[in-house]
Amino acid sequence: MDKLDQYAVYGNPIKQSKSPQIHLAFAEQTGQKLHYRAHKVELGRFAEVAGQFFAHGGKGLNVTVPFKLDAFEFADQLSGRARRAGAVNTLAIQDDGSIYGDNTDGVGLVRDIHDNLGWELQGRRILVLGAGGAARGILGPLLKKGVSQILIANRTVDKAQKLAQQFEKLGSIAGCSYADLASGQFDLIINGTSASMSGDLPPLPSHILSNDGCAYDMMYSANPTPFMRWAAGETAWAVSDGLGMLVEQAAESFCIWRGVRPDTKPVIEMMRQSLSA
Repeated sequence: MDKLDQYAVYGNPIKQSKSPQIHLAFAEQTGQKLHYRAHKVELGRFAEVAGQFFAHGGKGLNVTVPFKLDAFEFADQLSGRARRAGAVNTLAIQDDGSIYGDNTDGVGLVRDIHDNLGWELQGRRILVLGAGGAARGILGPLLKKGVSQILIANRTVDKAQKLAQQFEKLGSIAGCSYADLASGQFDLIINGTSASMSGDLPPLPSHILSNDGCAYDMMYSANPTPFMRWAAGETAWAVSDGLGMLVEQAAESFCIWRGVRPDTKPVIEMMRQSLSA
């Protein structure tokens, strides 16, 4: 019996990861024979453990919090979007033994918003909440879709402004504080903070959504997040969590590894049902 190709997701914590369920569903759908597991990596040991994984025949890794910067440093080669983001969530071994690093977060978000939800991005004014790793991966792909402008709001203004400067060659983008949001309206607000995980909400003023504005939380749960409930109260035209993004970014990783793109719709539906079970 042939040994199955080995894949994994590395993170800390990792118990909550849905990646094994998603990738094994992709494998079954596309007829790919592989093994995929979730592995908790101790802080400070990412390069050591990832090096061992690939040295023992591992084919590819997904990388989640808090190791996306470690993965960026670990990779021998980087995609353009990974280099711009300064973070890597997908590693793949190449024929020559080198390690390729990519960031599929942004393309996953764009595909979910544009293809799955049918929300327009071109020419839209976008507010991104938070200037951490979640926001870092999505800015380039959003700007490349021809949005009108992106404003990054963060509690630490300097961090938002520095992040915006890294992407200013791609389009109109700036950083500000939450207090600066008192004026202005946006067509799409994306929550890239982890506030929803603790049941909290960023300090947002009222009336910052345009009349046909939408709201997207990069977090996901069985029930609407505090941010989604806030947006619905602000009469958002549509709201969504980030489950579709999770599946879409995984599909991009799967395609990088296996050269075949899975159909994401049935997997998103399966994952949604499993959340509410």
